[in-house]
Amino acid sequence: MDLSRFYNKAYKEFFLLKDVSNAQQTEDSRSAQYVSDCYRFGWLLFLALRIHSVSHFNLVTCTNGLVSILAILVLHMPKHFRNFTIQDSVCFVKRSDKGVNLLASLCDKYHTSEDELRRMVEKTNELITDILKKQPCPASECKTENLDHINTDGLTYFEDLLEGKSLQSSLLMLEQYYDDAVNNKCELDERMFVNDKGSLLGTENLSGGAMGSCSMRWKFDAFASPARTMTSLSTPPHSPTSPLSVNYISSSKLAPVTPVSTAMTTAKWLRDVISPLPPKPSAELERFLSSCHRDVTNEITRRANVILEAVFSSNSFGERCVSGSIQSVDVIDRTWAKERKMEALKLYYRILEAICRAESQLLKTNNLSSLLSNERFHRCMLACSSELVLATHRTVVMMFPAVLEVTGLTAFDLSKVIETFVRHEETLPRELKRHLNSLEERLLESMAWEKGSSLYNSLIIARPDLAAEINRLGLLAEPMPSLDAIAVHHNIPYGGLPPLSSQKFDALPDQNGDARSPKRICGEYRSVLVEHSSFSSPGKERLLTFNCLRSKLAPLQSTFASPSQPSPTGEGETCAETGIKVFYSKILKLAAIRIRSLSERLQLSQQFSECMYCLIQRILYQRTALFFNRHIDQLILCSFYGVAKVLQLGLTFKNIVNNYRKQPQCKPQVFQSIFVNWPSANHNGRMVQEHVDIITFYNEIFIPTVKPLLVELAPARDVTEDKNNANAGPGSPKLSSFPNLPDMSPKKVSATHNVYVSPLRQSKMDALLSPSSRSYYACIGESTHAYRSPSSDLAAINDRLNSYVSGSCRRINSRLNFDLVSDSMVGGALGHPNGTLASSAAPATPNFPVKREQPDS
Repeated sequence: MDLSRFYNKAYKEFFLLKDVSNAQQTEDSRSAQYVSDCYRFGWLLFLALRIHSVSHFNLVTCTNGLVSILAILVLHMPKHFRNFTIQDSVCFVKRSDKGVNLLASLCDKYHTSEDELRRMVEKTNELITDILKKQPCPASECKTENLDHINTDGLTYFEDLLEGKSLQSSLLMLEQYYDDAVNNKCELDERMFVNDKGSLLGTENLSGGAMGSCSMRWKFDAFASPARTMTSLSTPPHSPTSPLSVNYISSSKLAPVTPVSTAMTTAKWLRDVISPLPPKPSAELERFLSSCHRDVTNEITRRANVILEAVFSSNSFGERCVSGSIQSVDVIDRTWAKERKMEALKLYYRILEAICRAESQLLKTNNLSSLLSNERFHRCMLACSSELVLATHRTVVMMFPAVLEVTGLTAFDLSKVIETFVRHEETLPRELKRHLNSLEERLLESMAWEKGSSLYNSLIIARPDLAAEINRLGLLAEPMPSLDAIAVHHNIPYGGLPPLSSQKFDALPDQNGDARSPKRICGEYRSVLVEHSSFSSPGKERLLTFNCLRSKLAPLQSTFASPSQPSPTGEGETCAETGIKVFYSKILKLAAIRIRSLSERLQLSQQFSECMYCLIQRILYQRTALFFNRHIDQLILCSFYGVAKVLQLGLTFKNIVNNYRKQPQCKPQVFQSIFVNWPSANHNGRMVQEHVDIITFYNEIFIPTVKPLLVELAPARDVTEDKNNANAGPGSPKLSSFPNLPDMSPKKVSATHNVYVSPLRQSKMDALLSPSSRSYYACIGESTHAYRSPSSDLAAINDRLNSYVSGSCRRINSRLNFDLVSDSMVGGALGHPNGTLASSAAPATPNFPVKREQPDS
């Protein structure tokens, strides 16, 4: 779907469109039909190219294919159908004395690699020759007005490719080729996007408005475009609003950020910044590797080759068998996998060098043995590098968490290095930072709590009281598979890889309760294991999402000590305790974000949010087992209802769930399928593991466990920090108040006024240097020009914009109008409400009725 939109937009930009239904003259009708046929030809040729040359879907490669199709159309469609003049168009900026460099100009416009585009054009030309039986000839030898002002060196031209009967014959052959290729595969018929009747383009109406309609869209509802299965890199992190400087925003004329444009931008970063780097450790990195107790260069190189070969193995991306094209598919897959592997390898070495440099400056030594000899650390770094490359190219077959399975890591392992990875690569594009942010949220909200997570191996050391429950549920992680096991499992040859000098040096002793990742693969190689010490996050590491814990970080290599060893923070705790404390702080920050956002949807006061946050803290520290094998939102939803009952608010579970459905992170299974482990009557009272709905979980598990904590929140009691800390369990840290959260999303001021407020970031403030630019913004706390208040600012903006519209576009009769709200309403929306939650006469010990309503399925 994303690719069809990209093609649709590009085609409209390059070629004239005419409305067939409104074409009165025969010539106009024929022209409109021709434009429609060429559009269809381009899309069918692209589908054939995908089948012929690309066995797996990835957005960047497919976009390169579409750009090659555009190049073919520009060369072969008659000149009078162009929407541009080749010599004057801003679309073709790469020129020389011989004329416009077509491919280089398209690369510049769409951020593609010129080498990759040339390879794709060659594949397209071969396809035209093989399927359509057209005879190619060098474009430099052809005399046609289509090639005027174009540098024809290296280009191929087909004499009658898009002419009359030849075009119709080509359409029929491409249709037949596609039918034969996808027959009996039960795949989505991608021709639906250009079907003659009711398509995105359509022959019945080729106007711009009709290009977005599709009577066959019902078919698409049953399927999902591969790109839609990916988490969009362009999706910004979601967080609740807070009282910051804000600006009022009306409709934007900026070009929308699409999955295609995002993928091409990040691919350009890999191509321009990472690809020119050497595929081996730099001289500076080699100096760090050789300065350890022994030279670990060979081990670093071998590990990187084995892990990345496993991730980017060509057979990892599947195979699409098409008669007569499997050899071509295999070649391009191996080429693609090799290129992606090199990108990940170079990125890994670049980040590793930056980390070593920072650690060396911090520790005043080049000997970083404990860091550079740690197996799990390197695998996490390689996993992050691989995931960024895979996410850039939107590879459907290797979507997260596939990279964890290949590398033998767990979500808890990866969550420890994401922020470190980002902090040491300043040029990392915003879209990739957002992707890592979304991954970290997924890791924290549920994946780190799943069975087999190495989190539990640290918990049994940091919290011995939880050991019995962890062992009873069988939650401990299995050992991490060795490099030898991974190499054998993925049929990775040892030829060309540096020998491994000593595994024993890397395998730190397990006497201190080493935390391990589950062995998700290589089950038959249990005897070939690598036992390494786990690593804890830096003592004050912050969550990438929130960017708010700015305490001094401990040296990175000190976080890789065995969990039972004393923590270098000097606070008398073990490394496991320090790591769990940091992990808990991230969980609480994420919970605060979710609580604030849902509270705003439910129009609950700040005092309610404070009570919610206090309860979640208590559950995390004193009833930690409730998190085991569950999603954090499941406990938040139950807490919302429990706190509402305690505070005697008329809030139903159905209302809570219905508003939760509107949250960006909502998944139906969160409230439809919750893990429980309880006695079963059907199994003679033996403990069984089942999944129940949220109402059953609330009644049978949550309330019996959390009731003592809820009672302490009753309105008649003082919920002060001292009281909280006095009632905290042994060893529990002090409970903190609701944190200050960054504001990242617009907020509507009221239900009756169409005004939204959002934070005015410093980057945008810096861009508003001129008074004329600043006058279009109304800022809380800073009035523009001589205006007296934000509401007066809005009125002035209305006048200014309407005068501009009337002066420049007199055809427009409608006037812009911002619905005005009072300054007090805006201030109230930005501030913290101080309303009370419930009457002080409420009983100290509330009654907890059994909840019987069911959430909507």
